Amino acid sequence: MSKISKLFKGSSSSGSSSSSSSKSKHHRSKGGPSPQEAIHRLRETEEMLTKKQEYLEKRIEQEIATAKKHGTKNKKAALQALKKKKRLEQQLTQIDGTLSTIEFQREALENSHTNTEVLKNMGFAAKAMKQVHQNMDVDKIDDLMQDITEQQDVAREISEAISGPFGEQFDEDELLAELEELEQEDLEESMKSMGGLPSVPSSKLPSSRPSHATTKKRVEEDDDMRMLASWGT
Repeated sequence: MSKISKLFKGSSSSGSSSSSSSKSKHHRSKGGPSPQEAIHRLRETEEMLTKKQEYLEKRIEQEIATAKKHGTKNKKAALQALKKKKRLEQQLTQIDGTLSTIEFQREALENSHTNTEVLKNMGFAAKAMKQVHQNMDVDKIDDLMQDITEQQDVAREISEAISGPFGEQFDEDELLAELEELEQEDLEESMKSMGGLPSVPSSKLPSSRPSHATTKKRVEEDDDMRMLASWGT
């Protein structure tokens, strides 16, 4: 093989390797970074800008101190310090705006990542629920619920039977009527043992209260006795 063919072969192999490497890079770039990686990069950028912000604030304080130090004694140096302070303040303002933008982007990315994870987990749960329901038959569930209801009714009847009064049951009204009959028989037996009730007399009994004529006669006799007694005196 000639040197020229070797040269072309080497260049072609190197070109193919470079093209394959470029393809792999293109494939990685096409996929894009993950949300975690992007959030991590944004946090690192925020930390870097925050440190630079602190550095600029210290530089501004130094330039202010330099301007105060020179004052009117060295106006050129004082004015130069104030110019530097102005440039540093412009940089600080730009960094503040950049930090606000990065913070907004990071929060939006975090929220998107959170929503993605939530939707992913919800989809996973929906698939699991679907898998569970595949093993269930609606007709069997209805039969099961009917069996449960019937068994509950049986349990309630058993509970009522157990909690009811034990032994024979009698009618209270019948017992009271029987008790009255026994008391009546006992009263009749007692009267028979005492000879029965006394007979009612046929003749009219004298009145215990004196009549009006008898009372009048007694009053007249009393008057006569008092009159005789007065004559004797």
